[in-house]
Amino acid sequence: MNKKDLDQLHHERVGAVIEVHKNLGFGLLESVYQKCLVHELRRGHAVQSECVVKLKYKGLDLDTELKCDLLVDEKIDVELKSGEAMWPVHEAQLLTCMRILEKPRGLLINFNCTI
Repeated sequence: MNKKDLDQLHHERVGAVIEVHKNLGFGLLESVYQKCLVHELRRGHAVQSECVVKLKYKGLDLDTELKCDLLVDEKIDVELKSGEAMWPVHEAQLLTCMRILEKPRGLLINFNCTI
């Protein structure tokens, strides 16, 4: 996938997030936003929810129970939050999942805000 296509996919994901937030507002559980966002994203895209991130450590495949919230078209890792604040650890989690999954883009979304 070239940069232009990746940019378009990224833009569409942000649009879906805005659509969900516009319809639901803030203050709900992360799992509620996730289900609604999956519904929005599945219109023309492959979406995996709560996909297991396989970790290789010194040649071993380890069962770490590490998961990413959403993986869109096998290209963009989407991590969802619904909390009062975003912390550096949230960004670190996204970047780590992107590195392990070898994905070029990621979105870190906090639904607990007004727009």
